[in-house]
Amino acid sequence: MSASEFYDKLAPFYHLIFEDWERSIERQGTALDSIIRSNARPSARSVLDVACGIGTQALGLAARGYDVTASDISPGALHRARAESARRNLPIKFSIADMRAAHTHHGRMFDVVLCADNSLPHLLTDGEILQALEQFFACANPGGLCIVSVRDYAALEHGGVQFKPYGVRVVGNTRYALFQVWEWRGSLYDVHFYVVRDEGIENCEVHVMRSVYYAVSIAALTMLMARAGFENVRRLDDAFFQPVLVGVRPNEG
Repeated sequence: MSASEFYDKLAPFYHLIFEDWERSIERQGTALDSIIRSNARPSARSVLDVACGIGTQALGLAARGYDVTASDISPGALHRARAESARRNLPIKFSIADMRAAHTHHGRMFDVVLCADNSLPHLLTDGEILQALEQFFACANPGGLCIVSVRDYAALEHGGVQFKPYGVRVVGNTRYALFQVWEWRGSLYDVHFYVVRDEGIENCEVHVMRSVYYAVSIAALTMLMARAGFENVRRLDDAFFQPVLVGVRPNEG
């Protein structure tokens, strides 16, 4: 299952990952706004979200007055994001694009380029990640900020088969149980994401989405961002729900 198919199938359930998705949108928007205000130019307003999914970060930033353009590889996720944006009357510009062709697709520059929620490790080699980061660099205005949030794989156990529970969500009379199973193979791991829907009858409805991630280290990503051209690349902890890397495209001339 490709990353696009994975998120197409996950899109109707994605909000259930969070105990309260609406509050998560607000919290993440607040956190990203703080990162931008602390690390970008005071005038920064335009944001490109290159892996927007169903819109968690894009919605939060647009609600804070940012001019948000958002793209994703998953048509299903974008369909959900557009509906969520329209419901909130937020003027976000959405389109389908692979992050490895972000500048080729959007053809313009932004004050901030955002790749959040461990999206970059869907690219399975350093070469593919560098290709994406070079596109992010091309999308950033001189003096513009790049923000990447990822899992800290150096802090996680690698190897074997691992069970990762997300919890139980109750919607009306329906109970959803969400969990992942990770199967490691070197620096890659296969993710099997299960959503079990229980309406209280004899049989449950089970949905499973499968994808692959590259457990790229934050140290390696820091070097790749520098290779792509970003300066002052640094890690921020306790600023977002995941570790964040920020880098700046140098001013020209």
